[in-house]
Amino acid sequence: MSLIKSKYIDSHWLIFFVQGLAGLALGAFTLFAHPTINLSYLLSIVGTFLLFLGIVEIFNVLNRERRQSTWVLNIVIAIVDVAVAMALLLTLDQPAIWHLSLLAGYTLARGLFEVLVGIRSVDDRTDRFIWVLCGICGVIMGFVVFNAGAISTLAFVRFFGAYMMVFGLSNLIYSVHNRDQKLENIAERASNAKKSHKKKGAKK
Repeated sequence: MSLIKSKYIDSHWLIFFVQGLAGLALGAFTLFAHPTINLSYLLSIVGTFLLFLGIVEIFNVLNRERRQSTWVLNIVIAIVDVAVAMALLLTLDQPAIWHLSLLAGYTLARGLFEVLVGIRSVDDRTDRFIWVLCGICGVIMGFVVFNAGAISTLAFVRFFGAYMMVFGLSNLIYSVHNRDQKLENIAERASNAKKSHKKKGAKK
């Protein structure tokens, strides 16, 4: 088992499910928000969402600590989510370039992380494709914005919302598949234990 897989991919499926729902909700809100919406309000929604992701990761850390599993990477993710969220929420009056740089950097970093997870830590081909595709979307979006000559903050927030839609869908699909696989493993272990018990009984 790889380092990343032991620290993140094996998180409880509900973690990915909650993150998926939140990502879809934010994506839908930002994509379909009225063009005249107050930009500070929209950025505060994005910041609150990132803060929520950080809180979810903190619960993930507590769950892993209870199970005595490795959870250092989860702490790092939680710190990054909360730090970016607070940096965004506490600087709503800053110039647009600040918001663009902050969100673009976060999107790029998250995308790289997801690509790395998909390539190194996911065994199932479908899950690997989902993770890598989501990560590539984040990397491309972050890279393009960093190198864009001029782009409005509202436009990028909508782009960020589109990425969050992909992020949400990938997390939901992975959570359902992860749950099904764990249920299959439990059923298989129960079946093997039952067969083993029957064999021991037969020998007696």
